[in-house]
Amino acid sequence: MSESNLVCQTLCEHADAIEDVRQAMVADGDVLALAELFKVLGDGTRVRMLLALARRELCVCDLSAVIDMSQSAVSHQLRYLRAAKLVRYRKEGKNVFYALDDEHVTGLLMQALEHIRE
Repeated sequence: MSESNLVCQTLCEHADAIEDVRQAMVADGDVLALAELFKVLGDGTRVRMLLALARRELCVCDLSAVIDMSQSAVSHQLRYLRAAKLVRYRKEGKNVFYALDDEHVTGLLMQALEHIRE
């Protein structure tokens, strides 16, 4: 099917559908926050880190070894993930351990993986 066949051939608006969707739209602030979340998830390195942390909590040294990057580079990416509230950390002595922030992050990752594998 050509691209021109993938749009309405005549101009028409369905007022009931438009009003229904307008009433259900989320606030602009939530739209921007969601767009920012997808920006953070738009980086392959950060996604690899999240997938590793979906398996188990890891210290920065272990995460660095798993994704084969320097600790400095890992720490830089972890800042983005913390700011997006995707990961949390805890200190144990001189080590810092990271985990996914909550089950919503795990669910988001697993649903996205399931979607792309269909």
